[in-house]
Amino acid sequence: MKKFEERGVTIPWIGAAGNAGDALEGLFVAAADSDAGGVVIAPPHPLYGGSMDSPVVSEISWAATKLGLASLRFNWRGVGASAGEASGEFDAAIADYQAALEQLVETVAGPLVAAGYSYGAAAAIRAAASSPRVERLVLVAPHGGVDPSSLAERPTLILSGDLDRLSPPEPLEAAASGVPNIRFVRIEGADHFFGTGLAELGAAVTSWLHE
Repeated sequence: MKKFEERGVTIPWIGAAGNAGDALEGLFVAAADSDAGGVVIAPPHPLYGGSMDSPVVSEISWAATKLGLASLRFNWRGVGASAGEASGEFDAAIADYQAALEQLVETVAGPLVAAGYSYGAAAAIRAAASSPRVERLVLVAPHGGVDPSSLAERPTLILSGDLDRLSPPEPLEAAASGVPNIRFVRIEGADHFFGTGLAELGAAVTSWLHE
């Protein structure tokens, strides 16, 4: 496979019916170097159009690619070609994220970043807690806010649009204030869907990952 070429992958996953052959749909880009590490990126809520084709998810993937990191984005169960039924249940989201994370753990060497957008950011926090390979977190407009104690001392980037009414920036900025390992970035003119501010979001993620 050529470097930086995105290709479809299947992510093994045992569904609710116990079918070991079930799988999630994913898109993978290899790292520039075998030990460069990678990023797992979760989309927003499956019942509200959340998929791995989300522009925010794609932008984070592109940021990883520019820095030579591997990336894996995926569809929740029941979305696109992923097996199962979309429910929006948070335990299911955590299990889906853990399956994708385990896929990347087995595929690439080096440190990993857990990333997610909205509902996907909340799942990333929970799923990453049990993986020692995850060294950093990227959380875009995290659903339900964040508790700094849940980030387990991992360096974390939190991004929010200043017009976001679903995940307002004020409590996120307050949670990040005074915590050395958390950086908060407010994207001017952006709401929860980033119809505006996508380029600024990508630049902020690229800069932080580069550090």
